[in-house]
Amino acid sequence: MISKREYVEYLLSTPFNYTCTNLSEHKAGVSHDVVSDFLAKSRFSPSDLWKLVEPHLEDSPTSVIIVDDSVQDKRYSRFIDLVKKQYSGNVGGLVKGINLVNLIHSSGNDGDFWPLDYRIYHPETDGKTKNDHFQEMFMRLVTHKRVQARTILFDTWYASVANLKLIHRQDWVFFTTLKHNRKVSRSRESGCQSVDELVFSESELVKGIEVKLKEVPFKVKLFKLVTPDGHIDYVITNDLDYAVNCFVAELKNDNRWQVEDFHRGFKQLTGSEKCQCRKARSQRNHLACCYHAWVFLKVEAKKVGKTIYQLRKAIFSDFLIEQLYSPKIRAI
Repeated sequence: MISKREYVEYLLSTPFNYTCTNLSEHKAGVSHDVVSDFLAKSRFSPSDLWKLVEPHLEDSPTSVIIVDDSVQDKRYSRFIDLVKKQYSGNVGGLVKGINLVNLIHSSGNDGDFWPLDYRIYHPETDGKTKNDHFQEMFMRLVTHKRVQARTILFDTWYASVANLKLIHRQDWVFFTTLKHNRKVSRSRESGCQSVDELVFSESELVKGIEVKLKEVPFKVKLFKLVTPDGHIDYVITNDLDYAVNCFVAELKNDNRWQVEDFHRGFKQLTGSEKCQCRKARSQRNHLACCYHAWVFLKVEAKKVGKTIYQLRKAIFSDFLIEQLYSPKIRAI
């Protein structure tokens, strides 16, 4: 038998090979079949992640929730369940992979962010869209997790009318980007027009403008963000008190990027993309263990005052020092 703890410790200890075969070859008394049975027959769920993370949250009313998805690259797989061709921002195009929709908690402090929930996007299995998963995770956040945070950030993909209404009904504040062709109206007389057709005065570029989004029954504040290289983003919020564009820029450049930090560390340090098992249940359980591996790594890194990358690199640094002192393979 092998326990979840032992499998997670394996993920944190192996430098590059995350297969069942590799684990069985390096752990006495554990065969390949034992490892593959563990992954195929266990039933781990996203709710396990919350139990693990909750004691470590620095939660407050100023904390924010971030939602984004990430594709686990499986471009060379041929027969792995849950793998489908989909767009990957990391690749900048279509790639075969497993898409994870992640819900991240950020205290607003540098480096202090934690995954609270996740879903595997595979409509062929459950018929759910990414927005279905978004709404499900958000409502569980409201009804079960009861965090103090009341602000949620997400990108254009999740800025559907249904999502905006749901968040607003729960008295949460949202910040999200809009596609440039999204229809808004500044007044009843002006009618609807695309956001990229709006003309902003100098003061409106700073303070934003109140508009009605098509099919949304409440007003939102719209900001136009122009980067030094000329790229334009449109950001909306349902908190009409926010009146300074620099806040939106700070929000975009700081908190929003923490979810990218999580995605990068999750892939690079836990082997989330490396499992070669074919069955959907095995992939789900492997990914669940990867989330737990990331959390354990984060907890230990905070204890010793290092980054998760420094902590894991130290494991192999000690090995290299030992080998340089007394190499097992000597040059002639």
